[in-house]
Parts: sequence; C-alpha cells; structure tokens
Amino acid sequence: MSGRSEGLRLAFEDNFDAPELDRDVWLPHYLPAWSSRADTAATYAIDDSCLLLTIPPSQGLWCAGDHKQPLRVSGIQSGNFSGPVGSSIGQQPYREGLTVREQQQTFWGWTPDHGYIEIRARGHVTQRSMVAFWLAGIEDQPHRSAEICIGEMFGDAVLRGESTAVGLGLHAFRDPAVTEDFDAVRLALDVADFHTYAVDWTSDSVDFLVDGMQVRTCLNPPTYPMQLMIAVFDFPEKSDGTDADAVPALIVDYVREYQRQ
Repeated sequence: MSGRSEGLRLAFEDNFDAPELDRDVWLPHYLPAWSSRADTAATYAIDDSCLLLTIPPSQGLWCAGDHKQPLRVSGIQSGNFSGPVGSSIGQQPYREGLTVREQQQTFWGWTPDHGYIEIRARGHVTQRSMVAFWLAGIEDQPHRSAEICIGEMFGDAVLRGESTAVGLGLHAFRDPAVTEDFDAVRLALDVADFHTYAVDWTSDSVDFLVDGMQVRTCLNPPTYPMQLMIAVFDFPEKSDGTDADAVPALIVDYVREYQRQ
C-alpha cells in the first residue's frame, strides 16, 4: 500500500494472479446494455500477474452509428444492471433518450460504498487514446449515478518524459446531492510507468492520491454502492494518419480496498 496505512485493514484485493479473470468480481464488457455483450467484449489477457486490456486495430467501434464521437474501448466493470429492452433503465447513459438494446442480468461483483481504494497501473497511449479507472454509481435507483474518477489520462495531454495531466474528481450526472467537481492536475509522472492511484472516500469527503501524495479533495461525495470501471479507449477521429497499427493498452497490477478498523 502506497498511501495511508494507519488504522486500515484489507477488505478486498485482486492481484490478477489467477490464470483467468475472476468472473465473480469482474464483467469483461463495457456498458453492454446499450449495445450487446457480443459487441462490447473486452480484448484482455492475464499475463505476468497483471490484467492487460488492449485495443487491437481489428477491434470495432463501441455503439457504432449511435455514439456521437466514434470510439473503441476495452473495459471491465465490477457490477452490471439494466431494465428490459426498450426501457431507459441502465448504467451511465451517454445521451438523452437512450434505450436498452440487450437486457442485462443483475451482477454485483464488488460494489463498495466507502473506503480507501487503490489501483496500480500503467498505460500505453498515443494522441488518440486514453486510460481511465472510475467508481460509478450502480444506478439501481436513477439518482445513484454519480462518479468518482480515480484517474483518467489522455494521450494528447502527455508530455513525454516530463508530465501527464491526470483527471480527478466528482461527476454529478443525475445525482442532485453531488456537486460537479472535476479537474485535470498536471503531475510529473510517465503514464507508461507503474503508479498508484487512490481515493480515500468517506461520507464527508474524498481525497485523491497519486503515489501516496494527496493532489485533490472533493466534499460531499456519493455514499451509495459504486462499481469500479477500468478501461482503455481509442478515438479514431484523433488519428494523425500514421497510427493505424497503434495498440493502446492499460496494464493493471492490482486493485485493493481498505477499510478503517
């Protein structure tokens, strides 16, 4: 643990040591209700005690023809929920009027509602890709929709060998009790190297830490169950014409949750 260890006990851990992804915890799809499981399957592997998420050149668009900005994504999530086909009940809708295309079986793998949560990861990004990990409200009730962004890093905000802009904070979305409070903090780190990204989340506030250093604090965070989303994204429209063979990747060493004793 690279952050605040005093008075904390380990409550959850995935070191990705097993030969296969733990399907009791993770779903290897990205928001499949708005598309289908077949079309949202992550490209991933477990290798050298790490989760490796990649987007090969052959991988298709996510929600092709409907998502305004074309994107490709490989992601996993620790919960999943939707209403029936044709309903608007689903997680993280990306536009007004969106309806479920494939009803999802309710799945709560790991859904903390507070604690010290830490992820150790590194990424390979170009100007057209990004990596991210965030806690998202499970949306079993419509207002449980806010987000705690632990970290997001766009390749076009990376200064090679110098610094990376790390997005951190709260997104309120459809939760009137949460105030939008998000910023990109430029830190002297290389996204291609392993770093630890963490949140110390209580009912009153959430501190954001990178490599054990507190970089932001937000007040009045959501206090309901949330699922962890881990993903790598590619935005084809950002191509410079020379990157057709690029394979963006996110490599995760571990995910841990600590609770105060």
